[in-house]
Amino acid sequence: MTVTAIVGANWGDEGKGKMTDALAATSSYVVRFQGGSNAGHTILNPYGKFALHMLPSGVFYPDVTNVLGPGVALDTEMMLRELQALADRGVPKPRLFVSERAQVVLGVHRLLDELEEGRLGADGFGSTKRGIAPFYADKQAKLGIQVSDLFEPARLRTRLERLLVPKNVLLQHLYGHPPIDPDELLVTLRQEADRLAPYVCDTTELLREADRNGESILLEGQLGALRDPDHGIYPFSTSSSTLAGHASVGAGLPAAAIARVIAVVKAYSSCVGAGPFVTELEGADAEELRSRGGDAEEYGALTGRPRRVGWFDAVATRYGCFVQGATEAALTNLDVLGYLDEIPVCTAYELADGRIVDRFPSTGRLFAAKPVLSRLPGWRCDISRTRRYEDLPEQARRYVEWIESATGVRIATVSVGPRREQLIERNV
Repeated sequence: MTVTAIVGANWGDEGKGKMTDALAATSSYVVRFQGGSNAGHTILNPYGKFALHMLPSGVFYPDVTNVLGPGVALDTEMMLRELQALADRGVPKPRLFVSERAQVVLGVHRLLDELEEGRLGADGFGSTKRGIAPFYADKQAKLGIQVSDLFEPARLRTRLERLLVPKNVLLQHLYGHPPIDPDELLVTLRQEADRLAPYVCDTTELLREADRNGESILLEGQLGALRDPDHGIYPFSTSSSTLAGHASVGAGLPAAAIARVIAVVKAYSSCVGAGPFVTELEGADAEELRSRGGDAEEYGALTGRPRRVGWFDAVATRYGCFVQGATEAALTNLDVLGYLDEIPVCTAYELADGRIVDRFPSTGRLFAAKPVLSRLPGWRCDISRTRRYEDLPEQARRYVEWIESATGVRIATVSVGPRREQLIERNV
């Protein structure tokens, strides 16, 4: 068996949850390797509709082992709340393990995230206010709290006191907020530790043993390539690497273990959050596309914010697939475009100086870029009940094959709706 990474090719919101849910059915392990509760994967299954923010998408399968790896920003409160929500809706208790090396998102991280976004106002970065940027800042500054620290009271107190010294300076003198009492935070964390204890283990050894035994491991990415802090639209990015190249690090597997990288691509473009978005639509056209966005309804799974929408962007998607190292692609939401006579697609950008480029430029140049559009024929019918690729209308197949050619990555799976059974395997 192989280790598979499933990641986003664009800004996030590509439909990774649905794809991960489907692939989890044949996996032994599903692993979150980065990010925290700052984004969500929407899943529709026989239990109902779910938006998971912290838990891996394999939690609906009792035979799957779900892992939160050392690269995850662990929001214990959100994790426990989601576990309870699953139980309340009749989902069997999942098999879940949390890395002892993962670091913990604290209440002070969420507080600072919210205060800073408020201070920035209109110049903010579209933060979800889940504490992610302050968390990763502390991680890199060696101030973070590891899960293992929660079970060593003396060490935990020392770590908290060291972390809170600079935080309380900021809270009092930049934001005019009362300081955080380390004793109060210590009590909260000790309570969290008691509830977290049954799930904690050495997940690095767990996964390496599974890999040695040839068991199937699915690595689940959060957000997409264009939100990566190194290769994306920085600073309108997240604070952890969203690339498959980071998956081995965040999960605790050898880099050579990952043999398959599935980049999830949407049949049109969408994103939540700030930053340049070259093909973005406004007004009635945007609302029409957003309103037809399937069961996901094109609103953020965490924030509820309307997703910004636009036409398919071949420049951004080709780049996203490249930096992800995609070995194949999964195309989602094809059914949504069935209302159009013609479907605009972006083939290049016109930059502020008039140059036409087909390579994805750095962030500063994107703000003034305009899409160069071509048009493909639409199919003007409902394809959501189609189950074989050859049964799709010719125009729909031409659209899929155009995207495949434009990105240079084989499209192995096509989704025509939000449910598992609406995935079409394409044999090419």
